Amino acid sequence: MKNIVIGRTPQKQALKEALTSDKPEMIALVGRRRVGKTYLVSQMYSQLMDFEITGLQYGNKREQLENFSLRIGKYFPDYQLNGIPKSWLKAFNHLTLALESLNKKTKMVVFLDELPWLATRKSGFLTGLSYFWNSWAAKQNIVVVICGSAASWMIKKVINDRGGLHNRVTRLLYLYPFTLAETEAYYQARNIKLNRYQILQLYMAIGGIPMYLDQVKAGLSAIQNIQNICFAPTGYLRNEFDRLFASLFSGYKKHITIIRALATKRKGLSRTEIIKATKITNSGKLTDILFELETSGFITIYGGYGKKTKESLYRLTDAYSLFYLTFLEPLGKNAQLDFTQLSDLPLWKTWTGYTFDNICLVHIDQIRKALGISGITSSISSFIARPKDNLPGTQIDLLIDRNDQSINLCEIKFSVEDYIVTKKDVDNIQTKKQVFRYHTKTKKHIFTTLITTTGVVENKHKLNEVDQVVTLEELFSK
Repeated sequence: MKNIVIGRTPQKQALKEALTSDKPEMIALVGRRRVGKTYLVSQMYSQLMDFEITGLQYGNKREQLENFSLRIGKYFPDYQLNGIPKSWLKAFNHLTLALESLNKKTKMVVFLDELPWLATRKSGFLTGLSYFWNSWAAKQNIVVVICGSAASWMIKKVINDRGGLHNRVTRLLYLYPFTLAETEAYYQARNIKLNRYQILQLYMAIGGIPMYLDQVKAGLSAIQNIQNICFAPTGYLRNEFDRLFASLFSGYKKHITIIRALATKRKGLSRTEIIKATKITNSGKLTDILFELETSGFITIYGGYGKKTKESLYRLTDAYSLFYLTFLEPLGKNAQLDFTQLSDLPLWKTWTGYTFDNICLVHIDQIRKALGISGITSSISSFIARPKDNLPGTQIDLLIDRNDQSINLCEIKFSVEDYIVTKKDVDNIQTKKQVFRYHTKTKKHIFTTLITTTGVVENKHKLNEVDQVVTLEELFSK
């Protein structure tokens, strides 16, 4: 897989354009840990790098500066640093002098990785970085890439900075987990031959995180790989959960408390419900934690149809976190379980339904394409109603509200075989439509859309009630 970067087309294009632009560039690359940020930059700029440094997790100011001096020694062996700089202002001044000594005609490239680790509390790192950019780099032929896994920190401290870094970022790039199609391409590049249902099984357990996908071995089924990666005592993901959150967030225990609460509710939780479930005080700190979890890709906020923002639902959408809390954590550190036994557990059906819902929600573009509405402006939302006026309560996980006076009411069904629409399903869908119309007063036409894995059996219930069917194959479209 040497020098292969799967997907990431907009990000690769932006990195290429930065090299040829006629202005200095500061590129901020944001994405959760293990998603491939460092790999992308290294592959795109590997032969062009003039200086690169990665922050030390848990390193103090002196250790970070010592790390800096060692990197200067590597990239500029003839430059006389004369000891470890005592401040980041001096460190960046040395970097300025070292880069000037290159007398480079083509664009210089500087990569500052894991910025939140470099910028330890009260270290003055951001002051040094703003000095480096404003006093020198902004007048040079240079690309400075800054990168961080703590996405919220990057946004607050750099993107939205009101000080020396205000409006200095010329390109903001987000890196997301792979889609199903990108995951398939990744496996193909590694000569891992699995059909799409097997790929789905892996995706449901570990998501589209490249570092996790890298653990998958050729010649093994999805079940065998999940067994080795997640359930073996030495499996890479057996104990990843706490390690992951600790690497991203200070005071991470509260973040995990919220994740645990969300893992128990398929529909998601409102802010009020999160407070009740976690006993976390309703404050600005809670707002910060939710923002951190959202920007790092662990949770997603879904607005209720016609509802105000404060009534939005927070939903756990990180596949690994949900899998870990559902199956791995209950085992304990030393217990062992054959993954094939999980399908016999009561939680299996709940987990597969929840996870497949999440997969559909993050592949909404593919669903729009399958429905032939990519060119129609639309928005997605959920809908929840309590019993009222002799009508039952109901929940709709996915509504696609279109500008052509139509709404797709989506029923999402995970099934190993072709799904059989029953009379119970029809009654349930008709009730949902009735309740939805009553509460929203919508005059739009409502299409019933069934999203499933392998397809649908053609029976009278399907023919009478289901307008469109979207299958797993269409979720793999690019």
